[in-house]
Amino acid sequence: MIQNVKIPTKFSRKHYVNSGLITSAILLLAQLFLFVDATAAQENMAAASENPSKNQAEVKVTLDPKYQREMELLQSDRKVKKALAYVETVVKRAERELIELTQIPAPPFKETERGLRFAEMLREAGMTDVSIDEVGNVIGRRKGTSGDRTIAYSGHLDTVFPEGTDVTVKYKDGKMHAPGIGDNSRGLVTVLDVLRGISHAGIKTQADILIVGNVGEEGLGDLRGVKHLFRDDAPRIDALIAIDGGDAKRIVYGGVGSHRYKVTFRGPGGHSWGHFGLPNPHHALGRAISNFAITAPQVLESGPKTSYSVGRIGGGTSINSIAFESWMEVDMRSGDQNKLDEIDAIFQTAVQSALRQENMAKQRGADLTVDIERVGKRPAALGDLNSPLVQRAIAATRALGIEPSLEISSTDANLPISKGIPAVTMSRGGTSGRAHALDEWWQGDNAYVSVQIGILTLLAEAGLSN
Repeated sequence: MIQNVKIPTKFSRKHYVNSGLITSAILLLAQLFLFVDATAAQENMAAASENPSKNQAEVKVTLDPKYQREMELLQSDRKVKKALAYVETVVKRAERELIELTQIPAPPFKETERGLRFAEMLREAGMTDVSIDEVGNVIGRRKGTSGDRTIAYSGHLDTVFPEGTDVTVKYKDGKMHAPGIGDNSRGLVTVLDVLRGISHAGIKTQADILIVGNVGEEGLGDLRGVKHLFRDDAPRIDALIAIDGGDAKRIVYGGVGSHRYKVTFRGPGGHSWGHFGLPNPHHALGRAISNFAITAPQVLESGPKTSYSVGRIGGGTSINSIAFESWMEVDMRSGDQNKLDEIDAIFQTAVQSALRQENMAKQRGADLTVDIERVGKRPAALGDLNSPLVQRAIAATRALGIEPSLEISSTDANLPISKGIPAVTMSRGGTSGRAHALDEWWQGDNAYVSVQIGILTLLAEAGLSN
């Protein structure tokens, strides 16, 4: 239960006449924000250290015996054995393709060049029905014998890195280093190897299989690729297996939702001395951050993990100017949609209160305005642990001698799960580190194991054709 916290909205104008008092007020505000933020961070870190379940509740892995038997029968199939063995023999080619794809830049909203090459690779792997849709998703269809179901197997094309980033792959200490090499260039290679393994073995499936390189998973891409694939009037997809994430044991069965905003305060601006007394957008932004940092922790006191962060701030002309614009970008996340909506409401109140506070504090001039633009929304959703797809992913992972870890995260699977469509996100293989950093690295330690898990999961869901 959240207690009501009163944010003051009225201030006596005389408190803001003296510039020394203004400076003191701003410094006090900054110190308060830093103290609250640092204290909350320390408390959260201590709690997480003492109780890891506060970050994410441990999920008990249970497997229905019928899916274990199904997996044993699948593994005994001659052609399936051939597919699993084949992917162990193409490690060097996979490494070459990883380098090639990594060195094709794919910044957010600029995945075209990499998408074109991925489409060529699908054709080189024997696919004939390959297309690129309106938003840039690369889609290859492998026809099944029944055609009554469609299973999508995907990796996202985009990276978080802006245009101009050096994406040259370098070797150091037995590792391959480059921005985006793990997330998600390696994911695309895993998708290709699963396709090639099945094709090499001559396996036919009952369901159609879509091999997808989708756009817009990262950042402000806001899942635009899968949103297009699963739009209301799109051709039906019955299940999605997305490849994203490094550890072979990882099965993402639920989605961490996010609300993202760009908030912009605007005013007349002017000279810091000559126009002193006008409302200041930077001061309003500082008030908004402080209001939010003080009130948001209430949402964290109970229930599923919820997070919030002011990721970027900007604006202003010069040190001796009153800004005419001040902006920030804010990210809020939770695995529970109600908690996400709750912290969003607190955020909205904090911003509007800051606007009123700064406008009441002005000595002259027009009021500030604020624009709250939603720049991203990922639905929070929990999948069904007992659904056939999740059970098959568990069975396939155990079949390779690995005990699975069931998690929630923010991936392409969010969208279909929120619509009631079965979806999981699984490992791209190998080991990796420093994702989303310029010194990101990947190492191919038994990377083929995740490919084998992918083959078993996909074939179990799509069904072998008799």
